[in-house]
Amino acid sequence: MDETPKRFDRIVAILIQLQSKKIVKAQEMADRFEVSLRTIYRDIRTLEASGVPIYSEAGIGYSLLEGYRLPPVMFSREEASSFIAAEKLMQKFTDKELGKHYASATFKLKSVLQSADKDWVSAIESNVFMQPSTRLFNEKSPDTLALLFKSIAEKRQVTLLYKTAEAEEPAERTIEPVGVFHDHDNWYTLGYCHLRNDYRQFRTDRICNISITEKPFTLIHQPLETYLQRDKELCTTTRVRILIDKTIRKHLEYEMKYHGFESEKIIGDHIEMSFLAPNVEEGFARWYMMYGDYAKILEPEQLKARVLELTEKIRCQNS
Repeated sequence: MDETPKRFDRIVAILIQLQSKKIVKAQEMADRFEVSLRTIYRDIRTLEASGVPIYSEAGIGYSLLEGYRLPPVMFSREEASSFIAAEKLMQKFTDKELGKHYASATFKLKSVLQSADKDWVSAIESNVFMQPSTRLFNEKSPDTLALLFKSIAEKRQVTLLYKTAEAEEPAERTIEPVGVFHDHDNWYTLGYCHLRNDYRQFRTDRICNISITEKPFTLIHQPLETYLQRDKELCTTTRVRILIDKTIRKHLEYEMKYHGFESEKIIGDHIEMSFLAPNVEEGFARWYMMYGDYAKILEPEQLKARVLELTEKIRCQNS
């Protein structure tokens, strides 16, 4: 089989990737293209031999000489259609500021398409619709994500007017954002809170106001994943086993990962499911009651007691 066309496409893609970041690691490229490091080294040498000014530093990665750029890149219609889907997601799942910037970038993308491809993309665009999501941002703070991104990039502290679920009024917090993440239908930022002198998570729809200060970060922060993993490890969990009817398994798929799902095994017409639940008496107990007539609690006893307590409370309130 002739590998020349495939290799040519990979080399062009490597050049584009080198333009997309300041430094690109060889392992990063090898993982993306599913080839060996030796193959990446060979492709880099081919680019250098063709006159592309690539700077390399052992143990760090590759970068293009400052100022070197290719002419505008042409997109295939399939690549362009992926941007259309992304634009629809941006309109519903990010704040107005980021959505506006992405829309501007999409117009630039469309401008380099050939006429036939423009028609092809337009046909898709008019037939893709995202259903409205839950409120992700406070209406008084419509550019929350954009400002958090700017804060992280420039390493400047932000001041939040933040309202917790329990508080009646918002309170001011000054934080150093480490990163943002989307979880369970909400956007969050994790940052070092100067009021608590520790790392905390903040839900974006509870941020009533946000502003960037001129104060630089006071700490060097680890990657976001480090703190998320730490929180997960520090969380107190309880072993839970339930036996459910097979017919409801598909209805639990979305929620079960948020309740510490670990494993399952089939037992006749039933499935035994195991969890390491972080919040047994509130979160897990109330979730279990949604499908409790199709399930049985095997352990722990405290979960059984809590479900009975909640059931009795409902009965009394409706008697």
